[in-house]
Amino acid sequence: MAERDSLKATSASSGVAYGPVHLGELPDAALSSRPQSASGYQALMDAIETSVDELEALAGRSDAESRDIIDFQIEVLRDPTIAETAEARMNAGENIVFAWAGTLDDYIGELETADEEQVRARAVDILDIKNRVLCALTGTPIADFPAGSIFVGRDMEPSRFLAHDWSGGGGIALFNGSAIGHVALLARAKSIPMVVNAGRFAVSEGDYIRVDADSGAVAVHADGARVESASPQSISTFTHASPCDNGEVRTADGTRILLSINVNDPAELDSVEPVTTAGIGLMRSEFAVSSVADAASEEKQIVIYRRLLKWAAGKPVIVRMLDIGGDKPLAGLGVPPAGPTTDLRGIRLLLAHPEIARVQARALLRAAVHGDLRVMLPMVTFPSEINEMRSIFHEEAVRLATRGIPHPIPAIGMMVEVPAAAVMLDTFETADFFSFGTNDLTQHLAASSRDGANSTVVHRATIPALFRFLEGAMRLAAKGGKPVSICGDIAGDPQWLAGLLAIGLRHFSVAPVQLPAIRSAIVGLRADGTKAAGE
Repeated sequence: MAERDSLKATSASSGVAYGPVHLGELPDAALSSRPQSASGYQALMDAIETSVDELEALAGRSDAESRDIIDFQIEVLRDPTIAETAEARMNAGENIVFAWAGTLDDYIGELETADEEQVRARAVDILDIKNRVLCALTGTPIADFPAGSIFVGRDMEPSRFLAHDWSGGGGIALFNGSAIGHVALLARAKSIPMVVNAGRFAVSEGDYIRVDADSGAVAVHADGARVESASPQSISTFTHASPCDNGEVRTADGTRILLSINVNDPAELDSVEPVTTAGIGLMRSEFAVSSVADAASEEKQIVIYRRLLKWAAGKPVIVRMLDIGGDKPLAGLGVPPAGPTTDLRGIRLLLAHPEIARVQARALLRAAVHGDLRVMLPMVTFPSEINEMRSIFHEEAVRLATRGIPHPIPAIGMMVEVPAAAVMLDTFETADFFSFGTNDLTQHLAASSRDGANSTVVHRATIPALFRFLEGAMRLAAKGGKPVSICGDIAGDPQWLAGLLAIGLRHFSVAPVQLPAIRSAIVGLRADGTKAAGE
């Protein structure tokens, strides 16, 4: 069938994809028709009863020894003091999920410190029922769509992008969306063709369309001839082309530049050879810890962080603490807005909900024994926020010490993405390092949301102002002599490299797919950003 409708759109992640349409439900419509996360005591009781039913069914097909364990778990779940303790925490203002997790964590802590080994061994049984009830409380994840499909919709949630298996190809065509939004950032990291601002167009589930993100076009009812969709092979090609220089590159006049990578999901590391990078310069933990149940699970987070450190094999791994709130809500966490949506996000939200920060701090402390782990705080505005978070880390370290759990305290730095912080960097004496997050910094400088229809145009026009801003912030950062890097989108775009070198940046953290281009550009420039002879 020949092409019948060709639509102009904005490229958000390059490449070409061809396949059947999957019509994505609008996020708000989808959520409004589904049961929301539990919010009351009865909801907790329902989740416990669901878990008991599951355990009883499991016991019915288990051997005698396993049934003994399950019977113990059911007995604990039916102990009224457990639910009453959780209810008391809810009445004190805790979210239901954290009230349950906190109650069971205390129980587990008591068991782990018991003198008798047999009692200590029960801790893992309690951990199991803790997580089982958490799953019942937070509901079933949104169903995935077929591999190789082209997702078509008004917008797309980052959690849906992350939950999908892209190894079979596919693409994204959004009626609205933003080329600098979070999903676009994720799509570029995985080399998934994506266009935004296509406008609403008529298409049915299963119709074939072509997304040409290189030219910014969508062909509806397209003929697939001569189309090369993104494939697992094309996605991973860049890793084989990268030299094994451990991310250390020299400019034409010999200045050493470090190249690290940005990661959103540990699975992304499967296609990256560690010898091609200087480490992980930014792990956006909010994409891997995507629900309130994940945020309450210390054990799940430890698995994630340990996987990063194992891959890095001794190189630095910088994990940004949960950057949630605003345009990145944490599924299941009912945080009432306290003014403009940007008021309560990043470190402000973590400090307002220390139960979330404490779980992540414990997971990071425990994982830090496995490598060179460093912690980066999101959306920092004032030095006092660094100090408050440091106190949380130290308090949780003391608690781990009483349980005999190893816990080296990592370096704690900050993401520089709030203008108020950038112009006062010399006052952040307790930050161990800085990293410029230019995506948010640009939107705050331009007073423009990253998801607006004209966001791409506005943000591009703001780049000259951003460079002036960064130049001043670099002078302030230099006063303290602390390590400085940049992990925003412009760090991986060769067109801005000369300017970033000229203001003194020497450490870049970029999406893995951007490594070859930025590496190639570095060797053609001098440290001051001027072109080398012959270039």
